[in-house]
Amino acid sequence: MTYLLRRLAVFPLVLIGVSIVVFVAIRMVPGDAITAMLGTEAGLLTPAQREALAAYFGIDQPWFVQYGRWLAGLLHGNLGISSTYGKPVLEIILERFPLTLELALLSMIIALVVGVPAGVFAATHNEKLSDLGVRVAAMIGQSTPNFVLALLIIYTLSAGFGVLPAMGEFSPLWRDPLRNLGQLILPAITLGCAFAASVTRISRSAMLDVLSDDYVRTARSKGVSARGVIWRHALPNALIPVVTLSGIEFGYLLGGAVIVEQIYALPGLGRLVLDAILQRDYALVQGAVLFIAFNFMIVNLLVDLAYVALDPRIRLGEQ
Repeated sequence: MTYLLRRLAVFPLVLIGVSIVVFVAIRMVPGDAITAMLGTEAGLLTPAQREALAAYFGIDQPWFVQYGRWLAGLLHGNLGISSTYGKPVLEIILERFPLTLELALLSMIIALVVGVPAGVFAATHNEKLSDLGVRVAAMIGQSTPNFVLALLIIYTLSAGFGVLPAMGEFSPLWRDPLRNLGQLILPAITLGCAFAASVTRISRSAMLDVLSDDYVRTARSKGVSARGVIWRHALPNALIPVVTLSGIEFGYLLGGAVIVEQIYALPGLGRLVLDAILQRDYALVQGAVLFIAFNFMIVNLLVDLAYVALDPRIRLGEQ
């Protein structure tokens, strides 16, 4: 069995484990879907009405029966019906996911475009004043919480320039690209700053290790230009830790940046999960978390395959 097939074979086991943990955890939260949906009016229900609603939402059965029914539906591609929205869970997730995916991609592009050159620059100017400046900036960026940076951006724009970020109804990229970019660029910068700081530190450390290797000294002795040594010989091997970090961070971003989505009023996947937890929407929480876990595994698999493309030694090691 090939490496790819072995990894794919593990997917169902991991997803089942995640589904069990989420299924139990959401039901251990105090309250239920009926109380969360009706609020104070839930106290006005008669026992018969409460039992009828519990049967309608499927929460009148023992946990193992509820999980069995949900798992049977999952095997047929049915994640259940949301008690909050009254629509299929998968349909709701797919409505919210494009925003989260676009935000994650923009954040990653910003982080890599800023972080990798900054890390390379710092490594090639090791122990100089410019290196110290890059490291200090990276430390500040990494230690600043996302919500602080988001609030600072909003305050600066409103108090200094009299404008606010574009909020309100989200415009998809294919419908209004300019409005879409206006809504997502500031959240992407907010998420990308801390990510860029991490990429800068990792790429600097990796470049320092690679620049001391024998093949780099050999390339220099053969008369290869400094730029060629750095970008053609050293950087590809130094990118492996960066790819690892990027894959992990991208997986987290696909799960939704809850705080940033909340501050900028973006209807993303993270905000959807938060609202579902508050509303005790069991089916939506289970489906969304399972979807996030699946995306995370796909990203990790792609990262592992990227190692092979970046470093032939890993390919030889597999063979």
